[in-house]
Amino acid sequence: MKSHGKKYLKAVDNIRKQEAYSVDQAVKKVKELTYVKFDESVDAHINLGIDASKGDQNVRGSIILPHGTGKSVKVIAFAKGEYADAAKKAGADYIGTDDLVEKIESGWTDFDYAIATPDLMGIVGKVAKILGPRGLLPNKKNGTVTFDVGTVINDLKKGRLFFKNDKSGLVHFTFGKVSFDAQKLQDNLVAFIRTLASSKPASSKGKFLKKLTISSTMGVGVRVNLDEIQ
Repeated sequence: MKSHGKKYLKAVDNIRKQEAYSVDQAVKKVKELTYVKFDESVDAHINLGIDASKGDQNVRGSIILPHGTGKSVKVIAFAKGEYADAAKKAGADYIGTDDLVEKIESGWTDFDYAIATPDLMGIVGKVAKILGPRGLLPNKKNGTVTFDVGTVINDLKKGRLFFKNDKSGLVHFTFGKVSFDAQKLQDNLVAFIRTLASSKPASSKGKFLKKLTISSTMGVGVRVNLDEIQ
């Protein structure tokens, strides 16, 4: 069984008195209770009222947060010709075709997103087993398989983030850093929750957003009053 240190347990003691906090109180608590020396990410964990085993109830979407996440992203593009030119103009960090496949096959995966034009997905398939498990494989569902490479790369560079539920019907989402101003964290969280709420599947009945907890990377979970946001 995993045991926690004294600093973590002390932080837990500080949040036991209240079951659910308002958004601003919860964000402040997360910032107050951090006890490590590095700049932690701040994450949201949401229990959804869905049956994740049913394909028509799965949830996925994307959002550009009002204040970003404090992270610069690296984007690669499988593109050639005019599409490679568009990718370069939009700020792609690496652009290629077969040479990019070879680079990835050699063990390089130092990037956050990969996009590809539809005509090059056959080439991308050669590294699907490498990119797939890492969540880096271009995908039509999130818009990273497209001929509109310039727009997609611009959005990713601005901080577009993707979300989807896991097998347990949970969504985990990073919405900032502990070093962020509390108001910026609050704005990001509210924007995300409202976007998530709008993605409720038509086949999902009853309450969609059931429970929201936020925490820093190493910190304790703080329950948030969802009624206030909705």
